[in-house]
Amino acid sequence: MSDVTDGVARLVEHGPAVPAMVLASVAALIATARFHTRWSRRHGQAPPADDTDARPSTGPEGGECALWRMRTTVRDAPGSLAVLCAALAERRIDILSLQTHPLAEGTMDEFLLRAPGELSGAGLADVVTAAGGARTWTERADAHDLVDAPTRVLGLATRTALDAAELPLALRQLLGRCTIRSLPAGTGTGTGAGADTDATGAVPPEGVLEDTVLRLHAPDGGVISVERAHLPFTPAEFARARALVELDARLGPRIPHGLDVLTLPEGSDITIRRADTRDVPAAKAMHERCSARTLGMRYHGPVGDADRYLNHLLSPRFGRTLAAQTASGRIVGLGHLLWDGDETEVALLVEDAWQRRGIGGELLGRLVAMATETETGCESVYAVTQASNTGMVAAMRGLGLPLDYQIEEGTLVVTARLDPSARSAARLPHGERIGQE
Repeated sequence: MSDVTDGVARLVEHGPAVPAMVLASVAALIATARFHTRWSRRHGQAPPADDTDARPSTGPEGGECALWRMRTTVRDAPGSLAVLCAALAERRIDILSLQTHPLAEGTMDEFLLRAPGELSGAGLADVVTAAGGARTWTERADAHDLVDAPTRVLGLATRTALDAAELPLALRQLLGRCTIRSLPAGTGTGTGAGADTDATGAVPPEGVLEDTVLRLHAPDGGVISVERAHLPFTPAEFARARALVELDARLGPRIPHGLDVLTLPEGSDITIRRADTRDVPAAKAMHERCSARTLGMRYHGPVGDADRYLNHLLSPRFGRTLAAQTASGRIVGLGHLLWDGDETEVALLVEDAWQRRGIGGELLGRLVAMATETETGCESVYAVTQASNTGMVAAMRGLGLPLDYQIEEGTLVVTARLDPSARSAARLPHGERIGQE
């Protein structure tokens, strides 16, 4: 597998033919990522999802229908799957796709189904249980799930190959509703079955699979932890996740090229571009030009510690960063979109001499536009600031999105909801040029 990913890394360095070659290489990765792992400690599945807000669509026969993702375990015996499929057919449930995941005991089958609109998740689970299925899990699906698994995986690999910041998002889209965290090296994250980690808590190169938790060896020596409530990961999902992480490691640091040049009201030109850890020296220089009040508003702690945050904030492992720079190349503003487990945080810092010129609003609008384009179900973004930070509050209001406010002991959390109806009316810039090749 390492030879394949080495080849992918070399190909990416040679220009526009990347996507097609990456797709082919990752296909080889997935095909060769066959290994055996323990699968004897399976937890019960989650109860059927609440479908009270579901929006039925129209089926091939004209009636209302709904899409469902379903997993169930059946006996590894001839005819077991046929009995289940016949039971679904009797209830006019159409099987759109099917994947099988062999386990130590039985087989886990993953379905994409089109069911009559009146059938609930609990009703679907009852049908499956009566036909011999066990540990059944259901969740409402949407049009994105109609893409077959190999195509979806290869598309995610292409996104990851072009932009290191896409890895957490790609894993979340690959594995479904889950929480992803990047942890520093030596972090002890498991007990019991976590004996697969060494005495320092480090994860071995091959990673660790423990039912509803995956731990993968991050390229920087840390740990990528993926947790999913109730629904255990399969060995096939583990192999796909490992392939994406290994591809990311082989390609090394990378961000897409692209920029926007903006003319400020007083006539100055400002360039907005993607930034990463290579911009740490320029960001530290900006810190030196910022007042203690500005740094305190941003970092909510001792001003002397501000420089310590930059390697984390500028790392694509934790999100995306936009930099505003002058014609001379000096960075005067930074905006961060940070993946915080299964939530998304936005943060801004603009040098004192460049405040109140619209730079913060431009950065924030582009960051939120990026969040809406991730296709990973991002429903909101939040900003943590001080109640006296009128500039940040004004920038959040300028988005034109519904806002929620929470304040405690002078700390203000402003959350912008990104539901589709709100996005259509929001005043977000088109940030597609930022981050394109």
